[in-house]
Amino acid sequence: MPEILEVESYRRLAEQVVGRTVAEVEAPDAWYVKGGARPADLVDALTGRRVTAVRRRGKLLLVDSGGPTLGLRFGMTGRLLVDGVASIEYLRWGARRRDPAWERFGLIFRGGGRLLIEDPRRLGGVELAPEEEALGPDAWSVTTGRLAAALAGGRGPLKARLLDQSRLAGLGNLLVDEILWRAGLSPHRTAGSLDQNEERTLGRTIRSTVASLDRRGGSHTGDLMPARGVGGCCPVDGDLLQRDVVGGRTTWWCPGHQR
Repeated sequence: MPEILEVESYRRLAEQVVGRTVAEVEAPDAWYVKGGARPADLVDALTGRRVTAVRRRGKLLLVDSGGPTLGLRFGMTGRLLVDGVASIEYLRWGARRRDPAWERFGLIFRGGGRLLIEDPRRLGGVELAPEEEALGPDAWSVTTGRLAAALAGGRGPLKARLLDQSRLAGLGNLLVDEILWRAGLSPHRTAGSLDQNEERTLGRTIRSTVASLDRRGGSHTGDLMPARGVGGCCPVDGDLLQRDVVGGRTTWWCPGHQR
């Protein structure tokens, strides 16, 4: 599923369209257009515009073109393709084939070329002028101070707070489980209960885990991933992993060393 790492790979791919001019906007699925806009609004706002930058904040991909910024969200099964090429061949829980019926949004450029979102389950969406400031700091480079502010006062589970995109942008279920496992912190801990040393450890672990898994190839490449299942044991101490639901998400963790 697209978490911060997958969307960053989309951003790198989409850099190829910087400098191109939009000739046509494809929005065949009106439901996929969010924020109260209609497909016609995207056509009016983007046609004839020259792409000046492609950015990312958390899981949100942003396309600047001199008018309203275009925001692209990918849900669980959305993939980005540029000129028929994808940065990710398939998502772990996505389809293993292509189907034109899954093409939800596209930009066709003057002189040829196309940027396309393919999303079998329609869980993503596109939006004009998305509220970027509604997102918390980007997890890739979050400082210990900003992380402490995001956790401060939290009375719910630590995992739920880390998944809250308004507090910290970019982390999804797989990454949070991997990070908490590496940091030795229980997903059930109250978010506001961490002391300064634990906050520093968590901040370092977030940054190092994101960087490491980016080099490996995605959110599904964590050390905990192969053990996520019935009978799976912790790669650190061999204890049986526990499966819970935390923050509405299936959670695998080790009661032996995560405190």
